Amino acid sequence: MLSAARRGAVSDIVIYHNPDCGTSRNTLAMIRNAGIEPHVVEYLKTPPSRPMLVSLIERMGLTPRDLLREKGTPFAELGLGDPSLGDAQLLDAMMEHPILINRPIVVSPLGVKLCRPSEVVLDLLPAAQLGAFAKEDGEQVIDAAGDRVGA
Repeated sequence: MLSAARRGAVSDIVIYHNPDCGTSRNTLAMIRNAGIEPHVVEYLKTPPSRPMLVSLIERMGLTPRDLLREKGTPFAELGLGDPSLGDAQLLDAMMEHPILINRPIVVSPLGVKLCRPSEVVLDLLPAAQLGAFAKEDGEQVIDAAGDRVGA
């Protein structure tokens, strides 16, 4: 049975997730490896509203340009590398093409971060890892004792 504090942590973690992204899958798996079931938002199916996206960007301490994803997106076709484009124009593009929003974004009581690389999520979790964890590519991140490898 989860303690009241742990149950609270469960409902307080949100991941903006793309199941086709390995980094996003690894991040979600590390959250679950801490015994936490987050609220998973598949942001390509259910994009954040513009005010929510602006809030997330501000809470991460980023700019809209910092959150733009280039690989596998219409970034080049839309000319989004143009430095004269302002924040509003970049946000317009992200609202029209959510694939441009880099991921995964994790929201927790400890902060909001773009979790690239995926182990950045460890700084946001209010609970320790429950056991060993290796990324999909085999890189060991957490040892059998639940401690971060190389930390």
